[in-house]
Amino acid sequence: MEHIVIIGNGISGVTTARHIRKLSKHKITIISAETEFFFSRTALMYVYMGHMKFEHTQPYENWFWKKNNIELKQAFVEKVNSEEKQLIFSNDETMNYDKLVIATGSKPNKFGWPGQDLEGVMGMYHKQDLDNLEKYAPNNKTCKRAVIVGGGLIGIEMAEMLRSRDIPVTFLVRESSFWNGVLPSEESEMINKHIKEHHIDLRLNCNLKEILSDENGKARAIVIAETGEEILCDVVGLTAGVSPNISFLKESGIDLGRGIKVNHFLETNVKDIFAIGDCAEQNEAIDERRPIEAVWYTGRMMGETLAQTLCGNRTEYKPGHWFNSAKFLDLEYQTYGWVWAQPKENEARFYWEHPEGKKCIHINYDKNTHEFIGINTFGIRMRHEFFDSILTKKQSVEYVLEHLADANFDPEFYQLHEKEIVSKFNKENNTNIQLKKKSWKRIFNLQA
Repeated sequence: MEHIVIIGNGISGVTTARHIRKLSKHKITIISAETEFFFSRTALMYVYMGHMKFEHTQPYENWFWKKNNIELKQAFVEKVNSEEKQLIFSNDETMNYDKLVIATGSKPNKFGWPGQDLEGVMGMYHKQDLDNLEKYAPNNKTCKRAVIVGGGLIGIEMAEMLRSRDIPVTFLVRESSFWNGVLPSEESEMINKHIKEHHIDLRLNCNLKEILSDENGKARAIVIAETGEEILCDVVGLTAGVSPNISFLKESGIDLGRGIKVNHFLETNVKDIFAIGDCAEQNEAIDERRPIEAVWYTGRMMGETLAQTLCGNRTEYKPGHWFNSAKFLDLEYQTYGWVWAQPKENEARFYWEHPEGKKCIHINYDKNTHEFIGINTFGIRMRHEFFDSILTKKQSVEYVLEHLADANFDPEFYQLHEKEIVSKFNKENNTNIQLKKKSWKRIFNLQA
């Protein structure tokens, strides 16, 4: 019986432990310096917004771990001695392992801004960040204004959290349009408008110069680099992306890039040491995916895959077709396949937007073969099974449009918008696509 030690109790590490236990009787230890028990990181915002209590973010009862013979240890790993197969903790305790899984996730980026370590300055990633936000921004009397730096998904979530307590928010985004490095211009502009409609002071093309301190070492204002404008605030949210949390591995002998270098079996260069989740960096990219994917569902899939290998069934990580979902305030976003910010040479686009500016679809396809490549949707829910099947079978864009009734998750969408979407495509492309009626048989087959 081997001792498998997992550093990190996020979705990646916990999924690995659960699946190892399903497959074996190996001794399992999960180490975390953050919280004793696993919680859903994506649900932290809803605790602050009053929709749930922190204990509701824990999907497993506290007795679950002991019942499943999974040891939990709260500690901070200072170093990994890979030659001796030993962990050294910050209190100088040690622990030996037979196999080591590193699932330490990400940490918020800091770019050496003056004042970035003041009181009232925080990210929004850890449970401690939630505690700090509750301390420094309990209401709009204690926190007269917050400034958020960085225009990503975490930034928009933090803005929504603060606005739920009527705290004024200024949002500094260095790009010319929100998330335009990921989204095409049409969707990016839709989000710009949506942010402003929620009474958020969106500042595009703005960079942070410094954070100013009061006499007690707490943030009191920020300064914008381009203009020198000073904005008074009580909280500064640093949400300018994340980086793999790997600084403790510098002397471990493990190959490091931006993250921990792994092959497609999630193995590092050191025997019996593996890395998964946000901290893992693929030596060779998988299809069009980025080498590092800080995404919840990929962390879960890596955990399931690695558990097989650790239990004697060496298994390659194959994540399948790219998909993701997010929420920009109350605007839902889904993507399947690939829709880049800028189309590639062989690609053509079709865009439809509802007149109210709250719903759109953006389809990407090969302009020569008409093979469907990907779709973005805002304000519309689509079926994962449909697009997973379409991408596997390499169906055409015409096929996708004909079968929008099967693709769409919401019956109201079919009744309201489908005809006008297809009509617009026909007009722009001189085609004569005819809608197919919803087929429960087709949907059943896709799900099967």
